[in-house]
Amino acid sequence: MGATVAIIGRPNVGKSTLFNRLVGKRLALVDDTPGVTRDRRPGEARLGDLRFTIVDTAGLEDADAASLAGRMRRQTEEAIGSANAVLFVIDARAGVTPLDAHFAEVARKTTTPVILLANKAEGRAGEGGLYESYSLGLGEPIAISAEHGEGLADLYDALKPLVDDANTEADAARDEARTNVDVDEEGEIVDDEDPVGTRTRPLRVAIVGRPNAGKSTLINRMLGEDRMLTGPEAGITRDSISADWQWRDRHIKLFDTAGIRRKARVQEKLEKLSVADALRAIKFAEVVVVTLDATNSFEKQDLQIIDLVAREGRALVIAINKWDMVEDREAAWKKIRDANERYFNQIRGVQIATLSGLQGQGIDRLIEYVFSAYDAWNARVSTSRLNRWLEKVTVNHPPPAVAGRRVRLRYMTQPKTRPPHFVAFCSRPEQLPESYTRYLVNSLRETFDIPGTPIRLSYRKGENPYASKKKRRKIQ
Repeated sequence: MGATVAIIGRPNVGKSTLFNRLVGKRLALVDDTPGVTRDRRPGEARLGDLRFTIVDTAGLEDADAASLAGRMRRQTEEAIGSANAVLFVIDARAGVTPLDAHFAEVARKTTTPVILLANKAEGRAGEGGLYESYSLGLGEPIAISAEHGEGLADLYDALKPLVDDANTEADAARDEARTNVDVDEEGEIVDDEDPVGTRTRPLRVAIVGRPNAGKSTLINRMLGEDRMLTGPEAGITRDSISADWQWRDRHIKLFDTAGIRRKARVQEKLEKLSVADALRAIKFAEVVVVTLDATNSFEKQDLQIIDLVAREGRALVIAINKWDMVEDREAAWKKIRDANERYFNQIRGVQIATLSGLQGQGIDRLIEYVFSAYDAWNARVSTSRLNRWLEKVTVNHPPPAVAGRRVRLRYMTQPKTRPPHFVAFCSRPEQLPESYTRYLVNSLRETFDIPGTPIRLSYRKGENPYASKKKRRKIQ
C-alpha cells in the first residue's frame, strides 16, 4: 500500500471540496451545511506526478465520546493514526477559531507530519486569517483555494518528500514479500497459498436498504473493525463509502450507502444528495445486497428498492438483517417465503439470507449467495442450445394468434451478459402479449438455471439473420 494522506479540520472549512479537487471528481458530498461528511472516505489522489490515497474525514468537534459527533471524531482520529501525512485545514476567511486552536493542539501531539492549509484564501478576504494561522504552531501555512485550485503547487512541494518516503517504504515491503514466494520463468508468482482468486479485480458489492436497516453494522462485522460510523440514530451514513475486504480467497469492494426513503419523504437537499449517491452506487455495483430489517421487512419501500435494482439490471441478493431479534422465526420465515413468491416475478429465485450483522451470524452464507448471484448474472447460453429450447417451448405453448395469424418465433441468440440479454427474431413482435414474454423468461430461467437475476428479452422483426449465410455456403 502506498502513501496515505488524511484531511482534517473543524466542520465546513472545505475539506470535502479539497478532497474532490485532488481526486479529480465529485466523490464526496459538498454542501454549505456544516458536518456533511461523517465517515472516512478514501480516494485515489493525483497531484502532479504524485499518486497517493487521500482520506476525507468528518469535521472535528469537541463533544462527548458517546454522542454522534464524538463517534465521528473517533473515526477522524483513526484516520490520523493510519496516515503518512495530515492536511490540517482552516477557513482563512473566518480566521482561527477556538475550535481550530483546540484541535491544532491535538495535531501537534501526533507523530504524523502535519501540513497546515489556509483554505478559501483567494482575494484579500483571507489575508487576515492566513497570518493569524501562524499562531497554531503547525509551521508555515499554505494558502490555497480548494474551490478554484489555487495554491496546489505549494501543496505539491510540501507533500512530495512525505509521499515519496512512504511510497519507497511500501515498495521495499513489497519487494521483501516477493522474496518469500516462488517465481516461474516468466516472472509469475507460483504459490499454493496465493490462489488465483486473490489477484483478480475485486467484486463490487453495494449494501443498500432503508435507513437503520443495519447496513454499516453489517459491513463493520465483515471487516472486523469499526470502519463505518454506526449508532441508534437513523440516517447516519451520507456518502457511499467503499472498503476493500477479502473473503476466503476472493477480493471484494464493499460500498456502504445512505438509507433510501420514499421519495415523498426526502425533502432536504442534503438527503437528496445522499440518496443520489446511493443510487449511483447501485448503478456501478456488480452485485447489490438489499438489506431488510427482520423486525419490519418487506415494507413498500423495501419492494421499491428491490424493483429499482432489478430495473438497473444488477445481480441481487436479499439480506434479512437483525434475525437475532426475531422471536418466532418460523412465522417470520413463512412471511419471507410468501413475499418471495408474491412479489418477485421478474427476479424469481432470488436468494434470501437471514443474518445478524451485530452478532456476525450468517455472513458466510450471504457472501456465498453473492457469488452465486454474480455467476448467474454472467450466465451465457450457446445459440444452439437456445434454439433447441425455443423450438421446444413454442411447440408446448405456441404464441397466440392475432387476427387469425399466429406470431412465429424463428430464432434466438444471446448478445450480452451482465445481466443475460436474449434477442428473439420473429414476425410481428409488437403483437406478442406481455404474458407470453413472462412465460419465455421464466422458462429461460428454469431451463438454463439463471435464478434471481434480471433477464432481458427483446424482439426483432425479421428472419433468421444467419439463414442467408447458410444458403450462400450451400451454393458455393
